[in-house]
Amino acid sequence: MKITIHPLFLAAGVLSAFFGGFPIFIICALTALLHECGHIFCAERLGFECTKISLMPYGAAAVCDIEGISAADEIRLALAGPAVNLGLCIIIAGLWWFFPPTYAYTDVLFYSNAAMLLLNLLPAYPLDGGRIVRRCLTKFLSAKRAAIVLRALCLLTAAILITLYFTIFKNLTILAVAAMLVFSAFEKTPPARKIAFSPRKRKRGREIRYVILDESATYRDALGFVDSGRYLILQIYGEKFLDEISEEELFERLQTHGLYDRIFE
Repeated sequence: MKITIHPLFLAAGVLSAFFGGFPIFIICALTALLHECGHIFCAERLGFECTKISLMPYGAAAVCDIEGISAADEIRLALAGPAVNLGLCIIIAGLWWFFPPTYAYTDVLFYSNAAMLLLNLLPAYPLDGGRIVRRCLTKFLSAKRAAIVLRALCLLTAAILITLYFTIFKNLTILAVAAMLVFSAFEKTPPARKIAFSPRKRKRGREIRYVILDESATYRDALGFVDSGRYLILQIYGEKFLDEISEEELFERLQTHGLYDRIFE
């Protein structure tokens, strides 16, 4: 996994160190990375590839190739990052309940995750909430009209964040996010690429894992059983045995089939 760092992210780190806020900066950066790890883990479980994480002045962004993803899976993918932040907030709140002295050591981590959670649920693309809204809009509107609505939501959200900065929260991250939303409102999204599946090298003594699937199973279902520590063999059954597919055969078929195609046709 490649990690790239934007020059403004480094500048923000230097400024935070100069003004005594470097520990908070590190906690916020780690929170953003954990958020993106949630997306990456979910994407890979769904059968899609993430190529890098970019550290930006407003946070972090995972770059994933999700061409052909279904609406339901994209919503799951969008919620995976906030779910990590929510889970950490619940764990930390539990620590406070059972061990109150830990508050002094974990308060910044809790508020950082809470802020990341709320921010990413805003209905502005490319934030996670905006991705969910986009998928919902495209069910009722044409792609062109949905894009217009998303652009308007982006600009409205940016305006609200700028207003909050000048009235309540004097936090430069809010301005950075607002600027990101303004730019993304007019930016064309690059086309995604399909994940390039390839067989993994065999290891000595690698355990074989047999998985039985019914005839309606898709390639996406099969990928959920891929395990780096074991060699996968799929057995397809209907009313009787239909087919057996090795891990290499599965990856080979994925070069010419979509994730949502049925394995046995």
